Parts: sequence; structure tokens; C-alpha cells
Amino acid sequence: MQDLGDIRSAVDEVENFPNDSEEPIIKELGRTQDVVTVALSANIPKPELKDLAESIKERMLREPGIPLVSIEGFSKRQFQVQIAQDKLRLYGISLQSVANIIAQQNLDLPTGEIQTAERDYQIRFNDERRSPTELKELVIISGEHGNEVRLGDIATIIDSFEKAEDKATYNNMPTAFLKIRKNSQDDSLRILEQVKGFIKREQLGLPEQVFFNLTQDFTSIVEDRIALLVSNAWQGLLLVFAVMWLFFGTRYAFWVVMGLPVSFLASAFILAQWGISVNMLSMVALLLALGILMDDAIVISESIGKHMSLGKTPVQAAIDGTMAVKNGVLSSYITTLCIFTGLLFLSGDIGQLLYTIPAVLISVITISLVEAFFILPHHLQHSLQHASEKPTSRVRQQFLIYFEKLHLKVNGWVKKLIVYRYLFIGSVVGVFILSVSLLVSGIVKFSAFPNVEGDLLQARVLMPVGSSLAQTQRTLDKITSSIEAVNTQYQSDYQTPLIKGMTVHYGKNADAFEGGAHLATVSVDLLTAEQREQSINQIAEQWRKHLGVVPEALNIAIKEPVISPAGRAIYIRLQGDDLSSLTTASHQLQNWLAGYPGVSNLMDDLRPGKPEFTLNLKPGAFALGLTAQEIATQLRAAYQGIEVLESAIDLETYEVIVKLDDASKDELADFDYFPIIHPVSGHMIPLVNVAEITATRDFSRIQRINAQRAVTIYGDIDAEVNNTQAIFQDLQNTFLPEFKQQHPDISIHFEGEVKEGPLTRNSMRKSMLMGLIGIFALLSLQFRSYSEPILVMANIPLAFIGVIFGHLIMGLDITMPSLLGFVSLAGIVVNDSILLVEFVKQHINEGMTPHQAAAKASGERFRAVVLTSLTTIVGLTPPII
Repeated sequence: MQDLGDIRSAVDEVENFPNDSEEPIIKELGRTQDVVTVALSANIPKPELKDLAESIKERMLREPGIPLVSIEGFSKRQFQVQIAQDKLRLYGISLQSVANIIAQQNLDLPTGEIQTAERDYQIRFNDERRSPTELKELVIISGEHGNEVRLGDIATIIDSFEKAEDKATYNNMPTAFLKIRKNSQDDSLRILEQVKGFIKREQLGLPEQVFFNLTQDFTSIVEDRIALLVSNAWQGLLLVFAVMWLFFGTRYAFWVVMGLPVSFLASAFILAQWGISVNMLSMVALLLALGILMDDAIVISESIGKHMSLGKTPVQAAIDGTMAVKNGVLSSYITTLCIFTGLLFLSGDIGQLLYTIPAVLISVITISLVEAFFILPHHLQHSLQHASEKPTSRVRQQFLIYFEKLHLKVNGWVKKLIVYRYLFIGSVVGVFILSVSLLVSGIVKFSAFPNVEGDLLQARVLMPVGSSLAQTQRTLDKITSSIEAVNTQYQSDYQTPLIKGMTVHYGKNADAFEGGAHLATVSVDLLTAEQREQSINQIAEQWRKHLGVVPEALNIAIKEPVISPAGRAIYIRLQGDDLSSLTTASHQLQNWLAGYPGVSNLMDDLRPGKPEFTLNLKPGAFALGLTAQEIATQLRAAYQGIEVLESAIDLETYEVIVKLDDASKDELADFDYFPIIHPVSGHMIPLVNVAEITATRDFSRIQRINAQRAVTIYGDIDAEVNNTQAIFQDLQNTFLPEFKQQHPDISIHFEGEVKEGPLTRNSMRKSMLMGLIGIFALLSLQFRSYSEPILVMANIPLAFIGVIFGHLIMGLDITMPSLLGFVSLAGIVVNDSILLVEFVKQHINEGMTPHQAAAKASGERFRAVVLTSLTTIVGLTPPII
């Protein structure tokens, strides 16, 4: 709120706003999220549709579970008093005079109180007209003999809206859109259910020709993805149980695996206190935790099982087995915590988005540690007491035999590799260098964020500024026909319609940063990603092919409406002082970028504005008693309208506007011979006689950043065809050197994904470095050595081999979430190594040589390492499939 006050104070200090400019509106928007949009469609007059939408909005807000509702598809509500030029000539009156008369007779004003001995009375003069019928009765001119001319005699009064282009349709029907939003504390899924229930009840009381439809449903996508992740989690849990059962049996595996739901449920309580909700990122973090949090339980359970095999009682085996690995397990937990804690402080927009993942993992592994030490041993000793009651199944017996053979074979390999250790280490380092070279050379590419399939596709239309609504409509007919052709082809191929609904918003284009009849957006609701047979990029490409070239449009961008968390793929800002040079440079850069495969929807924000007529007083006009202010006021009243007053009627605020009727201003000749009413004599003088009229054209929008003119270039990149990093690297190597020589006065800045990716990546690198320093310090204290921690930590970069080759085999780009996954799973690598080093040192203390101790420790740790790796792999397999 302090910032809001500072902004308001700064704006109030501006003293040179134009006299007739509107008051600046300063308000705090707050952080809201779209949930769903309700399309209210009916073939009824637009004012009646707006009234119906306002009534439904009021009832909707009474529902306890629907927090924020706004109506879209309409501009300001107005009573428009439209007067023809011939009427003005006939009565010798100006629009300004009519507006003044309406304002003087349209009044609702408290005028004081009457105080008597018995009671007080308030006095109010109320002669406000609240409908076109009442406005028609206003007296405008009165004659000497009592004859009167009323407003209805000289004007047409209609209930309308400020801008004709502010309208919308859904499936070709006039539509009001009720957009449902929520704040960060509300539950999207509950809101969606409330909205569906409200619509079902409301439809029963409305005529059959009024239709409700849900569109731009951002919540059902989340619901579907969460359901998919929950299904994957259960599958992963069952696979983990199956692996544990093969090694330990039903009871033993059951209690080990039960640590998963216990940890999840307990961490859910903690996450709620931290303000983290159930969303796709937190669900992904829980899936990642499936493998990680089993490590402690597996190590402890494997150790207890080993001590049980030595002939100890179940209670003693549980105690001794837990105590034998307690130092290693605690060290593993702290080392993992060091990594995750650093990831909480990632920079950039991506870093703020990914904050959820380490926060969830920290809570889960903490609960898991408590469960593994204080609950699991008791359950395991109880299951061991009953282990001998049932014989081992044949499947487990066969598996254990084969596993033991594998164990012996691996032990033999380990002993040989110890002999040829330098050759083996050199080979591993060589493979590591090869894997890094795959990333550096661009064979394995990097993208800031993975491409996630959506269910909404838009065509954002930008016509030349000044285009009429009719011209825009003709272009929209081509666009809607082309997507209907795509739908027909899809239905023919797959026997199901692709399109669930189509919305057309006139006067809107999110990429244009302006409004007007030259803008429009066509939004198409598609089958969900799970239901359809084609990717959204394939559908967009087919739409472009069917549409072809539309020469009358400046730009038609067919794209998903949601911008990646990393920002726009192409977001380049050029800054300089000369607009002509900036325009030339922008076109050169766009032409070069258009040559890269996968690049589409290129545009900039420096465009010619509407054709303009600039007026100057002719010599002698002032001598006639006409001023620039007088002429400008009359022109403004005719072509823009005069706002007489605002009136609150029922649920809406109406403006009363006096303006020239459309038939009197739809030709250029009407403008040239517009009658200027002399303020004294009342004579009418054609505009062309008193003013010079010059046709000009300027830019529709000029942006300044740090007091310097700027042009911003936007565009999209199909991640299935090309890579943002590869395009910009080639751009910098091939195009920009010559570009900078041609335009030395223009600076170029990369924003969006190109800026955010390195920012978060560098932050992640620093966080991991700090985590590694913490791990080194901890292990140095535990091992009482500075060399042994280095041996343990050397496994972390070597694990990067699997990351690189995994992405290469699956054909995926390395992204920020995949790097976060690597950093998170680095704890597993360290954990396995810590216990291995502990066992090696223990055997050396028993008198073995280092080579013998290493071989024996590898054999002893083989089952635990295989278990931790297998459970992680099978736990994360369902999401991949």
C-alpha cells in the first residue's frame, strides 16, 4: 500500500495534463488467477444481454464459493443523444448548448434540511432522467408564445455502448462473458464445481434460447493433470512395493512402503502452513520424492535384515541394524538438505515458480527421516517375528537366487576393476567429457522451460490502424472458415470433432497493447491433450496452411494464449533516438528471424497510427470572432461526444453523451463542411472556410524506456522444430555483428526466455555450489579427512552422464526443471557413497588392505544400492510412460 501511495503522489505532482483530459485511475490490481469463463449466449438485443449478465453476476457473487466475477464483451453503457446536422442548422443551436441544457435540467441534488419542533425534513431536488423516454421530454428550446422544442424532437436517444467494436460472440451467437477469477488463497477445483452447480440451477429458470457454456477452462486442465499425476503416484507406489516385496516379502515390504503415504500426509499439513497448495508443481515434487524418501527406509530395513540373518532376535536386529547405519543416514539427510535449501533461493521468474519443488522435498524427507528412525524399526521387528510363519514364495526364491548370482558376478567385476582402476576411471572421465561436449556442441539442446500442451488456441488479428469494423469482420470470416476446415478434416480422420467451442472477441489483441476496431481475437476450445490425436502445434500449423496469406492484415498470430513461465521465446528490445532508424532495424531483424525454422508470429510494437487530419486556424478566422478553442470544442462535441453526466441505474453506471449522429459524419465531405456555430451571432460557417485541414499520419504508440525510444519485437518458436538458445546463439554469431555496424546508435537487449533462463541457471549453479560446500564441510567433520569427501562428491558430476544421455535417447531438451531434478537426485548419489566409504573404513580398521576393504564393502552395499536405485527408477517410470 505504501508503493500505491507513492505512485498516487507522483501522479498528483504532474501539473501539465491537458485541461480536458480524464482523471488518472490508480488502483492496485492484486494477484488473481483465471479459473473459468462462463459464456452467456442469446439472440437478444445487446442492452438486454448486458442486463441479463449483470443480474446473473449479482446472483453468482452471492454463492459462497465464487469469489471474483467480471463481465466482458461490453464497453461503457451510455444513453447516446444523437443529433443530425440538419437539426442543428434548423434550430441554430450547437451540440455544446444542447449538452449544457440537458445538464441544467438533469439534476439530483440535496438542498438542505427543514428543522421543525416535531421532526427534521431533508430537501432534495430530483429531476434526473433515468431512461431514454424521460430524456426525450426535456425542453431544449422555448418560444416567446410558450411553444417548446423537446429533446425528442431534434435527437434520437438510444440505450447503447461507447464502442461498437467492443463485442463478443460464442459459436456465432451474441455473448456476454462472465470471467471467474480467484486469489492465491482460493481453491480452483472447488470454485469450478460451484460454477457448474450454479449454471445447472440457473439454466432451469431461463428461456430455452439462452445458453450457458464453459470456455477458457484453465482449471479442468489442472484437474486432469493432477488426476494423471495421482494415478502415476499410485502406480509408482505399487511398483516400489513390488520391488521391495521381491527382496523382503510382504510384511516387511508393506511397512517399508507405508512410510510413503505417512510422509506425504504429514508433509501436506506442513505445506498448508507454508501456503503451498496442491498444484502440478507440488505433485511433480511428490513424484520426485517417491524415489528420494525411500532411501532412508531402505538403508535401515536392509541393515536390520542383515543383522537378522546373523541369528539375532528381531528386537536386537532392529536396534543393532538401525544403530549401524545411523551416522550415514543422518549425514545423507543433511547433505540432501544442503542441496535443497539452496534451491529455495533461486532468482528470476522461473526460480520463483520452481520454489515449490525444493520446499515440498524438504518437508517430505524430514518427515521420512523421523518415520524411518522412530517408527519403522518397531514395525520391522514386529514383521520379523512373524516372518517364519509363512514360507517364501517360489517367485521370490527364484528371484533371490538370480539376484545372488548377479551379486557374485558383480563382485568379480568389482575386483577386476580395482586392479584396472586407472583404466576404468579414465574411461568414465572420457565418457563424462563426451557427454558435456554433447551439451556444449548443441546436440543436446537447452530450453528454459518444457513445452506443455494446452487446450486453447488463439488467432490474434492485427489490421492496419484505422480499419473499419466491417473490414475486420471480413478478415475474421476467413479465419473462422479456415479453423472450421481444420475441424472438418480432423473429424473425417478421427471420427470426433476437434473444436468444443469458438469465441470471437472484437477490439482485443493481447499482443497489440492498444484497442480499436482493427483488433480481434478468435479463441478455440479444443479437445484436451489426452483426448486428441494431434499436438497443439500441429493444429496451429494446419490452421495457418488453410488460412494462407491474408494481405489486408498486418499480423495474424496463431498461438497458445499462455506465455511460458520463462517468458516469451522471442522478446528483443531495440533502443535509440531516431524512430525511422528503429523501424528499419526492426524490419531487418524480423526478416532475419523469419528465416529460422519454427519461428512464427513475428511482430513489433512500432506501427503507423490512424490517418489523421490536423487543423490550423486560417488567417482572418480570429477576426471573425472564432478561436481555436471554440472550433476544437465544437468538433470534439460532434465527433467524440460530450459527457453530460453519469447516473447509477440498478446495477450499472450510465453515461449521458451528446454527439453527432452517424449519418452526419460518415463522409469526408461532411467533415469539410461541418458547420461551425458562431458563438455570438449564431451564424453557421463551414469548417473548411476557417481552418486549414492537413492529412497526416503518426505512429500509433511510441514506447520510451529510461527516457529513450524503444521498439520491442515479439515472436514464438515451436520447440518441436527448433530451440531458442540455438537460434539466439546463431543470431549473435552471424547477424548481429553486421547489424551493429549498420546501426551503431541502436542498442539491442534480449528479454523473456533468453534473459530469464541464464538468470535462473546461474542462480541454480550458485545454490548448488553453496550446497556442495556445505556437504564438503559436513563430510570432512564426519570422515575427519579432506580427501575422502572429495571422493564421495566426485560421483555428482559423473551422474551428469546419465542426465545427458537420458535426454539424448528420449529426444528431449534439457530444461530448468530437469536441471532441478538432477540437483535434487544428486543427494541419492552422495548418500550411496557415504555409506560405502563408512563400510570401507570400518573394514580397514579391522585389518584389511584398502583394495580388500573396497571389494568387501561393495559386496555388502550392493543390495542397498540396487534397492535405492530401483525404487527411484520404478517410482518415476509411470510419469515418463
